[in-house]
Amino acid sequence: MKNSWKLFLIIELALLLLFLWQIFHEPNVLFCTVVLGFISSMEVKKKKRRGAFHQFIFVSSILLLIFCLFSIPATWLFLTVTLLFIVLKGAELSGSLFGTQNIWMKKGIHIIQTEEPSEKSGKRAKHNWFGNQHIGDHVYEWDDLNFFIFAGDTIIDLGNTLLPKTDNVIMMRKGFGRTRILVPQGIAISVIGSSLNGKLTFEGQTYSLFNETMNVYSEDYDTNDRRIKIVSSTLLGDIEVIRT
Repeated sequence: MKNSWKLFLIIELALLLLFLWQIFHEPNVLFCTVVLGFISSMEVKKKKRRGAFHQFIFVSSILLLIFCLFSIPATWLFLTVTLLFIVLKGAELSGSLFGTQNIWMKKGIHIIQTEEPSEKSGKRAKHNWFGNQHIGDHVYEWDDLNFFIFAGDTIIDLGNTLLPKTDNVIMMRKGFGRTRILVPQGIAISVIGSSLNGKLTFEGQTYSLFNETMNVYSEDYDTNDRRIKIVSSTLLGDIEVIRT
């Protein structure tokens, strides 16, 4: 909770500095903002004797001031980040208040199964942006995974498939949420974990990542023919690789 607030404030401060930089590099916008801000402040002081004309001037200056501010790209970025944070925190708060889990706390269990070999070329799989991703809820041949989830807590279980004796790949890009990958014994593992703010847990060791990328390997990676390579990129969230 505290880390997310700190990160939010850092991002908002950076966007505020970007806004100031952009507005000072746009002389026309800067001039209009100063003039309209001055007019608005003067009209506020006249509120006790304000007539219809002064009300029109006040409202017009406020609208034009808002228009000028929204002509700066940093304003849109600032509001987008703020709205996104409010939505995510609101959903988290409502989940804790009403005893329900929010969308990124739901467990997406990927149960991989096999069937007779099929044509690999041209395969297409559609994934949801939020919540559960049920890759493997039907029988199919193992194939490399490559998917994006905006927000969701996901479990990938490799215990119900037979990985071929080659380099197998799981590639994930995620915005927010925790990821756990269950890997059976006898399979060599390579993990490339990248996170803006999160943790990587592998073979009993936990590593904190702050805008960092870390590579870890199992001891038998160079000698085992059956290998799984996990590439994970996350904004906010942890990745945990568990031996089963």
